[in-house]
Amino acid sequence: MSAAAPGYIDAYTRQFRISPADTALVIVDLQYASGSRHHGLGKLLAAAGTLADAEYRFARIDRLVVPNSKRLADAFRALGAKVIYVTYGCSVPDFADAPVQLREWLLATDNRVGSREHEIVDEIKPHANDLVLNKNTMGAFGSTGIDAHLKSMGVRNIVVTGVSTNNCVGMTAMEASDRQYGVVLVSDATGTCSDEMQLAIEKTFRRLWGRVLDTAGVLAEMQSAR
Repeated sequence: MSAAAPGYIDAYTRQFRISPADTALVIVDLQYASGSRHHGLGKLLAAAGTLADAEYRFARIDRLVVPNSKRLADAFRALGAKVIYVTYGCSVPDFADAPVQLREWLLATDNRVGSREHEIVDEIKPHANDLVLNKNTMGAFGSTGIDAHLKSMGVRNIVVTGVSTNNCVGMTAMEASDRQYGVVLVSDATGTCSDEMQLAIEKTFRRLWGRVLDTAGVLAEMQSAR
């Protein structure tokens, strides 16, 4: 059994509180390309006869990530807080704008603007006043202009949900922290391929990067600050 992470860094992690006045919800990559067992990655794995290998991923998306992200989005809108969706994928049909490290993955899942795979899953479609930004990098700050949008909106803190915790979600959250935003990673509204990966990112993020709360904790803090 591995030892628990030592806590001598914890006292230096920034403390902040979230409120509707200066906090936005950022929903990352909840698209058919990698967030549905019937499209993109799911379809690819089914054709290869290995869909069962991704059961943890898709079950967590279905049972936790999508419903809790929707619950948060509805609550943020009701409180007058901003909701931002980040998608990933190519902007041109021939995938010419795919970065080298993601090109094969984007091609394999047919993730490009205009394809069904690129669309946000129906259960959590954006509303008219929600901002939708597309990226072709792991982190949203590398290719979307999200920093300028957040500053224009008066946002100082973000709450991050979506997939995958150890890739695009975690990268976006860490990029935001490096740019001095207060960042909350939502433990039961993010997902990846195993408990081990999920918990590793949560433990890492608590050490100097930001806070980790569950959906109920986020809602309680936002509502108390109304």
